[in-house]
Amino acid sequence: MAHIFTIHLHKQKLNTMKTTIKTELSAHILDLINDGVLTNENREEWHFHSFNEDYYMIGYFQCSEWLKIHKIGEFEAAEICREYEQDNFGQITGVYDNSEKVVNMLAYIYGEELLNEIDAANIKQLKKAVKA
Repeated sequence: MAHIFTIHLHKQKLNTMKTTIKTELSAHILDLINDGVLTNENREEWHFHSFNEDYYMIGYFQCSEWLKIHKIGEFEAAEICREYEQDNFGQITGVYDNSEKVVNMLAYIYGEELLNEIDAANIKQLKKAVKA
């Protein structure tokens, strides 16, 4: 019985963490819209331009602090990344041995989730959704 309770608490913690990350990633997307990086013409590449074209965050210390701010442990974050790879690619190829790799992969994963959730048809809809 205790094991089930632990899993339930873990999911609650993850949901709280995801809300803070979602808020931060929404601001990142808004910045990219305002900078003209995300446009109607490159709608199919919004995720790539937002979370894959460049590192979301650089620096081991900054990334460790980012995890602390969002109340997620490095091992927990690495496990989220491994689960994502296994679920989406059928195998784990990434090595999540430092906070920088982990945070950038989390930004990729949660950025994808956020953009899929918003499902905007154009930049105006995207901008409205990330401002909310």
